[in-house]
Amino acid sequence: MSDTYNAALLVGAPLTPNRAVVFNAEKCNGCNKCIDYCRVDALMPNPVKGKPPILAYPDECWFAGCCAAACPTPGAVVMELPINQRAAWKRKETGEFFRVGLDAHPEPSPLPKSS
Repeated sequence: MSDTYNAALLVGAPLTPNRAVVFNAEKCNGCNKCIDYCRVDALMPNPVKGKPPILAYPDECWFAGCCAAACPTPGAVVMELPINQRAAWKRKETGEFFRVGLDAHPEPSPLPKSS
């Protein structure tokens, strides 16, 4: 390869107030499955093998969560939802917070009986 080819590296766009996707470098093995599953190609492979991908286009993220769902290592990829998408439910009895649609969502409340 020529020296011109190695003269520059891709760096991510400046982070907005929402980082969209956060990689845990201690857990991520650099398999890049998240890159394959990203619907908008916001992620790029890291030039250093075994390192987490680069969030090259954070403003393009749709927050679909495909990258986190595709990751074989739990906790290696975490979605940082914007504040306006962080709505959650809270159980009155226990105080537990949860989001509808997650794998571990609670059972729905029974419908009230009609009189």
